[in-house]
Amino acid sequence: MSQKVVIVGEEAHSGQPDAILKTFALGSCVAIVLLDPATRVIGMVHVALPDSSVDPDKARDKPCYFVDSGVEYLLTAMSQAGCSPSGQGMVAKLAGGAAVMGGNDKFNVGGRNVDAARAYLQKKGIKIVAEDVGKNISRTATVHVGSAKVGLSSPGRDDWSI
Repeated sequence: MSQKVVIVGEEAHSGQPDAILKTFALGSCVAIVLLDPATRVIGMVHVALPDSSVDPDKARDKPCYFVDSGVEYLLTAMSQAGCSPSGQGMVAKLAGGAAVMGGNDKFNVGGRNVDAARAYLQKKGIKIVAEDVGKNISRTATVHVGSAKVGLSSPGRDDWSI
């Protein structure tokens, strides 16, 4: 079994049934998981901000830091494993996007990340089939490639999956 840890601003993908993709500490960040049923390749990107236009230099250096450029980067990477570069036929799962400051989060980065992910995936024609977003909890997301399950955990809570 191989495990790939996806840190903020990075992506990983695999078509190996025993592979695990894992990311930690999803506060306001969002894990966008793309699943291609035709190839059985699954990818995950851990994004921190909704829109790459706020920092084009950073987007060039670290495209997976942003929802828009991160999804595009992941699609390109997955296309090298046989998936459609447009995302045709893919579905998605989302996790994260918490209000890490509770009700005092005037910037609402988590909510804006979730909104941007939903809008961008809709624009690409990629249907979201499951999500666990918002609230004020940090999440760890573990993708089991063989089953396409996304396991979630948070301190002080029982594990759950989407």
